[in-house]
Amino acid sequence: MQISGLEIGVRGVGSRQPEHCRVLVVDDDEFARASLVPLLRSRQFEVESAASGRDALRVMATTPCQILLTDWQMPDMDGLSLCQRMRDSGRDRKVYVLMHTVRAGEEALLTGLAAGADDYVVKGAPVEELLARLEVGRRIVGRPACKHVHDHKWRPSSRGSFSGTFTESTSVRRLTRHLAWELARSRRYGHGLAVLKCAIDQFKQINARLGSGAGEELLRALAGRTTSCLRPGNDWLARSAADEYTIVLPEANMNGAYRVAQTLRQALLGEVSTNAGSTRFTVSFGLAAIEPKPGGKDLPKAVDLLRAAERGLHASQRCGGNHVTAAAVSSPITIDMGSLMEGNSAVH
Repeated sequence: MQISGLEIGVRGVGSRQPEHCRVLVVDDDEFARASLVPLLRSRQFEVESAASGRDALRVMATTPCQILLTDWQMPDMDGLSLCQRMRDSGRDRKVYVLMHTVRAGEEALLTGLAAGADDYVVKGAPVEELLARLEVGRRIVGRPACKHVHDHKWRPSSRGSFSGTFTESTSVRRLTRHLAWELARSRRYGHGLAVLKCAIDQFKQINARLGSGAGEELLRALAGRTTSCLRPGNDWLARSAADEYTIVLPEANMNGAYRVAQTLRQALLGEVSTNAGSTRFTVSFGLAAIEPKPGGKDLPKAVDLLRAAERGLHASQRCGGNHVTAAAVSSPITIDMGSLMEGNSAVH
């Protein structure tokens, strides 16, 4: 299933008997509860409902629920407080929490995830998106080996859209949203997070020489070779512009991400066959990374991390291409990582 340019891994829904799963719908809006309960039952979820956070805690004290679908703004106890109470107590660590709210935007997303939610859906999104995310939750809580549901790192699939069906701006919005999810995880657990931007050098000239069809084949080759070098189930790749990819490396610091970028740069140097003939190309990289403290509040926004990586990419291209350049997230400084790792401190 594809949602606005990033593919969400829900393959096989309906292809086998669904796992037993009870969802607790928490919303002070009686109409919302009345709409959601029969919808979820039609998808073979068992369903309970509650009108507030306190009501939800009372239900869960007597009725085990594997998924909590909760609104944010409610009287008595809101969705954030409910998440925090559950996570702080430790007794409900196996409950998958999906925040369902009218609050949109990166700041709201980060706040919800930092409070303990596992995923976040804005009210008004297509019902298929809500159901797809609930199916993800059902699969996760149904895994016997899954000790802590909220440690599960759900990510978009590595396969981006090559068809041009989705506009560049829509893809960037979705990329920013998923990167914000990673930032919230990074803040919660205090692990690093790195972003690479990569683009084929002199791509316009290649398109002019070989044709746009060949250019698209080169982009597919770039994506395929890149994915083969990444950590399965951890790193992910998204097409963020017509000729550009963004690679997200959770739990990676600056030095580690630089080594990944150099490995990718070398892996992409080989010859590629296209319908217009064989050709070679090089790739430039921009790198940005953060290393937060657990629970820290000083993380940049996702867009700041993306812009820093973009600055690094442009600096690499100005150097003639086939280069990796790091950029500081909080300032316009770019860093020659090769010199830095050799003991120098060259910056641009």
